[in-house]
Amino acid sequence: MSKKEIVIVDYGLGNLFSIQRAINEVGAKSLISCKSEQIKSAEKLILPGVGAFEDGMRGLCEKGLVNTICEFANSGKPVFGICLGMQLLLSFSEEHGLHRGLDLIKGKVVRFKEPDPVGKKYKVPQIGWNSIVLPETLHQGKVSGEAGRINPWENTILKDLSNKSFMYFLHSYIVFVDNPERCLAVTRYGLDEYCSVLKKDNIVGCQFHPELSGDTGLDILRNFVLQ
Repeated sequence: MSKKEIVIVDYGLGNLFSIQRAINEVGAKSLISCKSEQIKSAEKLILPGVGAFEDGMRGLCEKGLVNTICEFANSGKPVFGICLGMQLLLSFSEEHGLHRGLDLIKGKVVRFKEPDPVGKKYKVPQIGWNSIVLPETLHQGKVSGEAGRINPWENTILKDLSNKSFMYFLHSYIVFVDNPERCLAVTRYGLDEYCSVLKKDNIVGCQFHPELSGDTGLDILRNFVLQ
């Protein structure tokens, strides 16, 4: 395997080939693998995922990848969690019980609040397009169009994106991080405002599917490739 290659982790869950096609489209080489040695020698790592948190952690444990992924992340090399893969980066999830995650970023995964019987109707899971918004904690910087101020999305996977860009979501559980500064973008749905893009040093994650989010999603993957 080339040292320049990106490894997409195969632990039994996730739309692996859709992500690989998207990575190829932005001009990078990628390999789908569940082998620790190939993961360790990669330049960058993508942790995808679709499904339940407990099943995801079980898949990583059964393939002996928990320590491998944590060591990779702690080495300083870039890691990108997508959808369930982002949730697995957190400390724990309340999905169908209480389950420990990789604990690479302090925080939790909880279910969307149920609709208020007398309020606006909405469905869980969230399926479809929604916007990502610069959170208040980062508003000291530039929202698109404000000249002369620092853009908090510069040098991140959201570089050059417009505030309130639309992405494709498919999920019932949402992320809350302990440190608000870890949250690059929030999304509002129903009664919740949750972290939809997170970052801690070399580790990033998004709740939506960039590989299904058109040209803007490809821009995010391209930014990750070029980091």
